[in-house]
Amino acid sequence: MKYVLVTGGVVSGLGKGVTASSIGLLLKACGLRVTSIKIDPYLNTDAGTMSPFEHGEVFVLDDGGEVDLDLGNYERFLDIKLTRDNNITTGKIYQSVIDRERKGDYLGKTVQVVPHITDAIQDWIERAAQIPVADDDDDEDDNGTPADVCVIELGGTIGDIESMPFIEALGQFSYRVGPGNFCLIHVSLVPVLNVVGEQKTKPTQHSVRGLRCLGLTPHLLACRSTTVSSSLQALDENVKMKLSQFCHVPKDNIITLYDVSNIWHIPLLLRDQKAHEAIFQVLNLQSIARQPDLEEWTSRAEIADLLHDPVCSYCHGWEVYRSIRCLPFCTEGAHQPNPFSIYMYIYIYICMLF
Repeated sequence: MKYVLVTGGVVSGLGKGVTASSIGLLLKACGLRVTSIKIDPYLNTDAGTMSPFEHGEVFVLDDGGEVDLDLGNYERFLDIKLTRDNNITTGKIYQSVIDRERKGDYLGKTVQVVPHITDAIQDWIERAAQIPVADDDDDEDDNGTPADVCVIELGGTIGDIESMPFIEALGQFSYRVGPGNFCLIHVSLVPVLNVVGEQKTKPTQHSVRGLRCLGLTPHLLACRSTTVSSSLQALDENVKMKLSQFCHVPKDNIITLYDVSNIWHIPLLLRDQKAHEAIFQVLNLQSIARQPDLEEWTSRAEIADLLHDPVCSYCHGWEVYRSIRCLPFCTEGAHQPNPFSIYMYIYIYICMLF
């Protein structure tokens, strides 16, 4: 089993979920069987009782698991069915360790974050990665087969105190599975200051330095870039050279992920920058995988460009409307662009008259 870990730095909301989904799709297009795991470092056992204002809309899996909406992206991009065990939370880990302690499984030992919590995290990752993956096109009686590659997304931002047990566990896990079986992709921000119009690398440098201090060294950098003009989309060569020098990542392994019209273009961006070849080199998969076939995905991205945005008035973010993405999916499935805007007027007035 090969593992690809996706982490994020500098700020939240960079699109780690879409990046992880796109990487999984790219690997699947190369002939590999892919599964996904999302790690959420909160004490809730699942997302079922969380407010959409706090964490976005809840996604419900086939087995009834109420999970983070990123797992919906995984299922749609990879065309697979996941289980509730593919979503790891701090609450689930601590609950399982405490239950084992109450049963006496630790034989009177002092139960600590290291090694007991970190071991539980690693065991859960290995167990979830081995769950057979069933495509949506498979028969109901077909339980699928184990995956070749597991893409793991670590929620939050590097440096968050709640993520520390998971970062320590993942550092140990990379040593457990050994070189050639673990690839770390760090998603970071390269902002552009409007005043000078220059791409700044210092936030990413500090983010990678913090990651390395915690025992993890990235193999690839996926740099989210903000733009002030069309000429400042891709990273400049001198910016890549600077990042390579200070972050100890080969220049060819530094990928630009700039803002696009729809998320279906992200796998195409990764393919065009040969991200799959860099991953294959880290995971020793050059002799197994083939070049990605994304012809169908290209047409899907072009159709999605013709869709109109919905008009909404509920909260200030799209996370609470994530399920509405089923409408563009239906449109794409029919290979017809939607000529109409979706007008949604959902008004929620909360009046505190005290």
